[in-house]
Amino acid sequence: MSSPELPTTHKRRRKPRRVWRGIGISAGIFVLVLAIAGGAIYAKFNGNIEDAPLGESIVEDDTPKGAMNILFIGSDSRDLKTSEYGKGTGSQRSDALMLVHFSKGNTRIDAVQIPRDTKTELPACEDTGSGAFAGGPGLMINSALDGGPACSVRAVEALSNVRIDHFVQLDFEGFASMVNALGGIDVCLNEAMVDPLAKLDLPAGKQHLNGKNSLALARTRHAVGDGSDIGRLGHQQVVMSSIISRARSTDVLVRPDRLFKFLNALTSSITVDEEISSISKLTGLAKRAKSVDDKNIRFITMPNGAAPGDPNRVVKTPDADTIFAAIAKDKKVPVKSSDATTKVEPTAPVKILNAARTPGLATTAQAALAELDYTVTGLEDSQKPSATTRIFVDSTPEALATAKKLNKNFGFKAEIIEQPTGMTGVWLILGADRIEAGITAVTPKPVTATTRTASDSLCA
Repeated sequence: MSSPELPTTHKRRRKPRRVWRGIGISAGIFVLVLAIAGGAIYAKFNGNIEDAPLGESIVEDDTPKGAMNILFIGSDSRDLKTSEYGKGTGSQRSDALMLVHFSKGNTRIDAVQIPRDTKTELPACEDTGSGAFAGGPGLMINSALDGGPACSVRAVEALSNVRIDHFVQLDFEGFASMVNALGGIDVCLNEAMVDPLAKLDLPAGKQHLNGKNSLALARTRHAVGDGSDIGRLGHQQVVMSSIISRARSTDVLVRPDRLFKFLNALTSSITVDEEISSISKLTGLAKRAKSVDDKNIRFITMPNGAAPGDPNRVVKTPDADTIFAAIAKDKKVPVKSSDATTKVEPTAPVKILNAARTPGLATTAQAALAELDYTVTGLEDSQKPSATTRIFVDSTPEALATAKKLNKNFGFKAEIIEQPTGMTGVWLILGADRIEAGITAVTPKPVTATTRTASDSLCA
């Protein structure tokens, strides 16, 4: 076995229907569209669907082929057939926005919840049937919806730099009707929740909710945390996960009466862009959603912080940009939950040796490794030049794991050579191949965010 080099001694047409919030659930419930048998029933459901313009994107069309981004929009409008939710005013704002990413190959679905109180610069939006929206700096993102769903799409594109392919909206009444058509949903609450404004009064523990109570749980602000928009997003994740689980269950799929009621409620309640405004198009989404395992359907609250000068509003943080960048490139979102104990992988110290004879290369590598929390113990020049990058490790499992992680994080594809004696930890030997290739992380450092998968235990 060869010895490591020793260092030297020096160093898109009808008017859109008014809608509800947080509709990420549709990614799961579209699965049921697959059961439609055609004929008169098909025509009925197809005729139920309303559409609205998507508008022109403001983001370059560079989404990897096969990936898809859908914006699920909700509204605080009370202009409904019923007065149960309050008196309508003729205007609307989004209570929540959810950017849902379908990966290429349908291996995962990532749904990013964007708090309605997010302040940002909103782009102007031309009249698409609901009135033009002027836009401007320092505005809350929920205000864009008053110009119609296309304006919300443009607002989220400007915030995220992610191109949006489609949108879906759902109203208060339709949400409650769909939950009832499913036979209700199961949830588990860590504590009792009471909010008279949302007409919510639920005990702690496992329980079965009808449509009205499910809606109240998703809507409540005052029964959780400090009464802010952020506090309720976790419960919306619970409700959406429960609906996905229920919609996929066998007893719904094999019950024609329940399935008919559900599909009728769904198609009567959604407003979508024109490109997916048919049962056949929605069936295509259903096939994609059906192929994704529950454990790979993940809800993520957009990382945020208090807005400058306004603690009652939020702005996105650099961690949010990391998440959006991964979605735009159809990469696995580098996020770890803030609600669970994160497993810390054992790592070994890394010594960096410059075998490329290029001044400053080791220093550049040190900065790149430090960004991903590697422990760098020293920088040295190698006694011998090398054309390729290699990694030497001692005989410990930690050293081998660290070497493999270096290859993964930086795309080195370096040979890993075990050296039982004469060294400790990991030696990263930078070869001449790094001069042009550089040293840049290809997998970013995981960011912390509130997350939940559709397969998580309700009482976790």
